[in-house]
Amino acid sequence: MKGFKNIGLFTSTVNSEKIFIAKQIEEILSSKGCKILYDNAFKKENSLKNLKTYSSRYLSSHCDLVISIGGDGTMLSCSRLYGLQAIPILGINLGKLGFLTDIAPDELTNKLQEVLSGQYSLDQRFFLESNVKGNKKKHIALNEVVIHSGSIAKLIEYELFIDNCFVYRQKADGIIISTPTGSTAYSLSGNGPIVHPDVKAMTLLPMFPHSLNARPLLVNEKSEIIINICNKGKTEISLDSHNESKLREGDSILLSKAKSKLTLIHPKDHDFYSACRNKLGWSLGLPY
Repeated sequence: MKGFKNIGLFTSTVNSEKIFIAKQIEEILSSKGCKILYDNAFKKENSLKNLKTYSSRYLSSHCDLVISIGGDGTMLSCSRLYGLQAIPILGINLGKLGFLTDIAPDELTNKLQEVLSGQYSLDQRFFLESNVKGNKKKHIALNEVVIHSGSIAKLIEYELFIDNCFVYRQKADGIIISTPTGSTAYSLSGNGPIVHPDVKAMTLLPMFPHSLNARPLLVNEKSEIIINICNKGKTEISLDSHNESKLREGDSILLSKAKSKLTLIHPKDHDFYSACRNKLGWSLGLPY
């Protein structure tokens, strides 16, 4: 991949810490001859009213890298805006976990200089694509698609088909269909497996199933999944906890791997297992 010269800065919400980090990034990148373009999101802050900002459409056509400043939630928003346009994304972690955003503020100068000098690795992730049969509009998720009742402690009933093969009919609070990226997100809180990003699979995790033998399923990333809604009550679909819509009895939801891919930029020393160890508390209490 070529060197980065036109670099966009993105955040979902603006506060003093993010402004400080953004200005620090601008100083580092400008000293290396890079052009900095701020996303319109920065205009929400009164102190930045005189800052020149640009629309996501403009950044998409003029940037060869976008830096996301925030946590994984900010990265999800950035991925929808820019990752889908095949623009590489680098994450500065100001959140709590940060599986997608891996540069800490105190490492900012060194890590950015390394990336600009070509010392980085590429990490490609796939998106999930979903649509309701009969509806041409398709929706995209990076982490997961969740089909649920929209209420606490309320079951829905659905049929699951994988590659046109009937798998089961089940009553549960819902079902989570996640990518390897999403295995450390909502699926993790449902006791789903942690899946390495290089594993080409999707995870299907029932939520509180009314069954003693229901287990998560890992299927090939190329699989086509169909979920038929069988209950008459309230049912909803949620994508990355962002895009939500209502479903009804008889709806068929089609899910598959999207054609678009997300390209993440990592520093050379990035290590998935180290991230798990540090962020999930693995090995705590072991003597060294």
